[in-house]
Amino acid sequence: MEIKELKTEQLVPNKFIEEKVQELCSVVGEGLAVNALSGGVDSAAVTMLGHQALGARLKTYFIENGLMRQDEPERIAAIFKGLGVAVEIIDAKTQFFKALAGIDDPEAKREAITQTFYKDVFGLLVRKSNAQFLLQGTNYTDVEETVAGVKRQHNILEQLGIDTQKQFGYKVLEPIIQLRKSGVRKLAQALGLPEEIYNRPPFPGPALATRIVGAVSPERIEVVRHATKIVEEELKRSGAFQYLAILHQDKFTGVRNGKREFGLQIEVRSWESKDAVVGSPSRLSFGILEKVAARITTEIPVVFSVTYNITKKPPSTIEAV
Repeated sequence: MEIKELKTEQLVPNKFIEEKVQELCSVVGEGLAVNALSGGVDSAAVTMLGHQALGARLKTYFIENGLMRQDEPERIAAIFKGLGVAVEIIDAKTQFFKALAGIDDPEAKREAITQTFYKDVFGLLVRKSNAQFLLQGTNYTDVEETVAGVKRQHNILEQLGIDTQKQFGYKVLEPIIQLRKSGVRKLAQALGLPEEIYNRPPFPGPALATRIVGAVSPERIEVVRHATKIVEEELKRSGAFQYLAILHQDKFTGVRNGKREFGLQIEVRSWESKDAVVGSPSRLSFGILEKVAARITTEIPVVFSVTYNITKKPPSTIEAV
């Protein structure tokens, strides 16, 4: 399926909203649809489009996979309740950690998350609700990077020849697939979403699993979750496109209370970009970096080393895994 990009400067948000609302009404008809809200701008925009089009015939879920930012499910559900959108939180932590156990290959991790999300978790929700459609926030860069072989995004299905109707039991609808992140932000603002949502740093679909080099476990997720919180608090006023923390696999020598110990390493990344296709590391002051490192190694005692990535994309990618 060929997808034509709609560039941000060509996007007329109100016209786009009207067209997509009509399109969703036409496709879904009198049927039912479900969607997953993760709190990112892509899924948030799709949630608002879907509710404008379908109202009560769209059921919105937040899948608590155990891989999200700290307190994310409750916070996002509360924001959308204020916008008139009911969000049901589904506890699926056990399924996701079981699927990821012992896997350290990046592509295998993404595939485990894809199968668990679409087949095990959403497949069950769709069957229970009798819905025929799943709305999701696939954007143009997701498709571009996957098809080009740069990185398999977990939400790319039909573009890889996957028949979702046959494999999962429902049709996937992707109303913002023509837009890159900058266009989605413009759309989200027009949809009435608050700035804390439409200006949020991008967050990967597979969540913190893509910010762990090596195997994923609840304990390792807790480390990178805490580091993520610190990095986001310290860099939120930097104006960067995206900033994140990555947990490495190997242990490093450190010193605590005058004794030699072995601990973990966190890599910090901060990016300047418009569309996530290319990017340059933010030129953060050394003072900011020192503060980030001090907080991470103090608040997370198992971490002994903090590094900062200074490689452009390409050859690097914005996310590590």
